[in-house]
This record gives sequence, C-alpha cells and structure tokens, in this order.
Amino acid sequence: MTHILILYDGRTPQINALAHALEEGIARVAGSKALLRPVEAASREDLLAAHAIILGSPNWTGITATLKEWLDQQGDLWEQGALAGKVGAAFTSGRGRHSGLEFTLLSLIHWMLACGMIVVGLPWSEKMRLSGSYYGATAAGPLTEEDLDQARVLGKRVATVASALRELRKDT
Repeated sequence: MTHILILYDGRTPQINALAHALEEGIARVAGSKALLRPVEAASREDLLAAHAIILGSPNWTGITATLKEWLDQQGDLWEQGALAGKVGAAFTSGRGRHSGLEFTLLSLIHWMLACGMIVVGLPWSEKMRLSGSYYGATAAGPLTEEDLDQARVLGKRVATVASALRELRKDT
C-alpha cells in the first residue's frame, strides 16, 4: 500500500474541500491510501511513515504561521535525509487570483526541496485558464468544480508517481 499524507492548515473551508478532493484523486490509484491530517493532529511519525506528502495552507501572504511553526519543528529531518526521495506536492487557496497563491505554493515546495523530496506539479490543461497553477492545486475566491478537479488530478498524479517509485525501489 502506498501511503500519502495530506498535511494542511484547515482553517478555511476551501482548504478542507481541496484536501478531500486530493483524497478522492489518490483513491483512483489502486493500492494507494490517503491520510488526511490537519496540522493540529499531525505527528512526526505521519511524515516518516508516508511515501508521499502533500502540504496545504491558506494563502496568508505565504503559509500560515501555524503550519510554518509545525514544519520548522521538524527541522532536523532534512539533515537526517529522512524525507529524501519521497514525493511531495502542494495546494493552497486565497481570496483572489493575484493574491500570492504561487508564492504560498513555492514556500511549501521550498520546504520539500530542502528535505530532498521529489516535487510533483500539474501539467498544463485548459482548465488552468480559469483556475490554478502548475505548481500545485489552487482555489482563488469561491471554490469551483475546476478547483476540485485540479486537486483530484494532483492527488492521482502524486499517487501514481509515488507508487511507481515504490515499484522501482523494489527492483533495486
């Protein structure tokens, strides 16, 4: 079973809905299972046990202080290489399309890269004209079906890549 942790600051309804849509996408890949964890309920063991990690935060001119502090408390994991080689992805929501969504995604991705993770984004699609960023799943303003679909696609993509990496590692 490929375990994928969806770790997020769930203080907005949009982030919660995106997290559940990611879970739906992950469920579309046989042998994959999502673990949804709001940051208040997450543990270091959740990070270590996961084959892939998807981080989410509302856009507050970057990630929320709650999630930033939690991630900072895991600081020695990058020195140990404990997350190196795991698949990572990000999601966010904000009030408007030009409110810093990509900055928030890049802040989350920065943490993953520092840990040596393999970051997965979204390939371009026509739906991105209305919603989204290839850096990760987003919602700008009121949540739309396109936003949820983008999250499902990202969840499926992460599960597919994480499962493929697990298979490759079995052969080596």
